[in-house]
Amino acid sequence: MSKKINTALVGFGMSGEYFHAPFLDANPNFNLMKIVERHSSRSKQLYPYVEVVKNFDEILNDEEIDLVIINTPNHLHYQMAKEAMLAGKHVIIEKPFTVTSDEAKELIGIAAGKNKILTAFQNRRWDGDFLTVQKIIKDKLLGELAEYESHFDRFRNFIKPNTWKEETLPGTGLLYDIGPHLIDQAVCLFGKPNSVFADLRTQRPNGKIIDSFELILDYGKLKVTLKSNFLSKIPLPRFTLHGTEGSYIKYGLDPQEDTLKKSGYKHSSDWGKEPEEFWGTIDTTINGAEVNKKIETIPGSYAGFFENIYEVIAEGKELIVKPEEVLTTINIIESAIKSNDNKCVIKFDE
Repeated sequence: MSKKINTALVGFGMSGEYFHAPFLDANPNFNLMKIVERHSSRSKQLYPYVEVVKNFDEILNDEEIDLVIINTPNHLHYQMAKEAMLAGKHVIIEKPFTVTSDEAKELIGIAAGKNKILTAFQNRRWDGDFLTVQKIIKDKLLGELAEYESHFDRFRNFIKPNTWKEETLPGTGLLYDIGPHLIDQAVCLFGKPNSVFADLRTQRPNGKIIDSFELILDYGKLKVTLKSNFLSKIPLPRFTLHGTEGSYIKYGLDPQEDTLKKSGYKHSSDWGKEPEEFWGTIDTTINGAEVNKKIETIPGSYAGFFENIYEVIAEGKELIVKPEEVLTTINIIESAIKSNDNKCVIKFDE
């Protein structure tokens, strides 16, 4: 396959506008043909060549479209992805993929039967800080890893009006919003945990959703802690790692999202580079020598996700974000809910 991949975006909210369309537009291997916008035509202002449609059926019935990217509210993911694959399309679903593991399993089965690519948009595998942590662990710069703590903290002490994300719909709340990012990164690094323990809370006044979570994943000698909330005006470190030879600590979030919202995507040599003030610090012993220094953050690039999608569809290469890993993430979310409801550790067994 040498032709461009004809692509449709279903939804043009924050995800579609900032995380998908700019990279599809910049990548010559994709042809962004259609965007489903039910209530406006904003995408047409940014991408005049795109056809804006109001009905999902116009995507399903278009035989020229190869790939469908679903950015709708979470409770709609399963049905739309199912319909798209049955119509012969490859599918990318914005995280959290599906609300339940049963839905995820069914979609994975359909994808296999139809020989179609199915994956989740786990873009934060291409965060610079995560790539740096991944390399530190791979190179065993801290010796045998004992603790891994990952935070994604925010400060918004009010309920954002007129958004489905603040309503009690299936798949809303921080565990389904930020949780898939942090869980996916842990699964990518360490695989399936032995058990899950969770503390889930609603902390803001008049809140309806889970807006604070702490997950502890057990990997034997390794303890993995994943946390997020809306009331961290002074955020804790993004990553904290401790091992038998030393520690690594890193503050600040990957700059790509902020850059995309402020000035859009520009393919350049300095894309994703992080200012030195946010580089993490390592204090360890390497080959018998004491090392205490800042480590330059590897530049991140969400474009890598789409490059991989093209390679899989056009060249038959390996899919990086595998649907089986996405299923593990959903299973961990379900285990976390069960753990919180029953105030106990849940043995993880898919």
